[in-house]
Amino acid sequence: MEKAMEDNTSDEYFEHKVIKADPKQSMIRIDKFLNDKLQHVSRSRVQDAIKLGSITVSGKQVKPNYRIKPGDEIEVVVPQHYAERASFVKPQNIPLDIRYEDDDILIVHKPAGMVVHPGVGNPDGTLVNALAHYFNFDELPVLEGNTHQQVGLVHRIDKDTSGLLVVAKTDYAMTHLARQFFEHTIERRYVAMVWGGFEEEQGTIRGNVGRHPRFRQKHTVFPEGEGGKWAVTHYRVLEDLYYVSLVECKLETGRTHQIRVHMKHIGHPLFNDMKYGGDQIVKGTVFSKYKSFVENTFQVLPRQALHAKSLGFTHPATKERMYFESELPEEFDQALERWRTYLRDRQAKKQL
Repeated sequence: MEKAMEDNTSDEYFEHKVIKADPKQSMIRIDKFLNDKLQHVSRSRVQDAIKLGSITVSGKQVKPNYRIKPGDEIEVVVPQHYAERASFVKPQNIPLDIRYEDDDILIVHKPAGMVVHPGVGNPDGTLVNALAHYFNFDELPVLEGNTHQQVGLVHRIDKDTSGLLVVAKTDYAMTHLARQFFEHTIERRYVAMVWGGFEEEQGTIRGNVGRHPRFRQKHTVFPEGEGGKWAVTHYRVLEDLYYVSLVECKLETGRTHQIRVHMKHIGHPLFNDMKYGGDQIVKGTVFSKYKSFVENTFQVLPRQALHAKSLGFTHPATKERMYFESELPEEFDQALERWRTYLRDRQAKKQL
């Protein structure tokens, strides 16, 4: 009897399964065995995953012609197929900010306010709808076997977070990138403006992140072992503006709302993060002049102050290490400059 375990996250579109073959399992090729067990995954994708080492047996890499033995424990890391998320995607002529493209991958800068893929409440107008039009597809997913026309996401960022995403254009690229996300070899750096100052210039936040037990639209940090999934965020202070701080966050894991939840957990919610309390005055007075300044700055940056600034990964085809950076959006930069000016004025008045 097989036992399967999934370790999917909402920010990274891959499946992690452990399948144990039945004691009476007949000895068949591993690619055929898995093709029967994994829904929406073609045999060619299974073979690619085996060659990449994304499928192992009892911790060891095998060849596609390996024959399954009774009791074998097979670990699988493969990209989720679009069919599991949406059976049909309407192509829409939505402009894309493309920073790089070749035969295997595409790097796109997502603006704040754009949802990554269709879902409840967001049936269209998403990044996936835009990609469907850009690649001249009538429908996503593409039929199995049409590997050179498959396009797919292996990670996402929140609707109101801006920044870089890598898109795979082939099954092989999807499988290769999914493995990198699973092994945490993808380098992702975010820039966030958070409330308050830090005693230390850098640190690490560790804590399980999962859906809030009462408020289902939110996530929270659980005590270790009591819920959620293991999450690690490294941070470094880039600029101390007394009332707020500009920090760089490097992710080891990709849990939903991870940076937002971790920063809230240590008392530094993201500036204007309505879901996690950053849309209130957390640092400073409630006097009318300061309150007016903060509220006006909220209007300049009407969403959480979070930007996916950089991506580093190994190219699926060339195996070269690639690195991409993006500038802060104008509204983020304007809000940051307002805080700099406010702090300078405050310091100047103290010196009078």
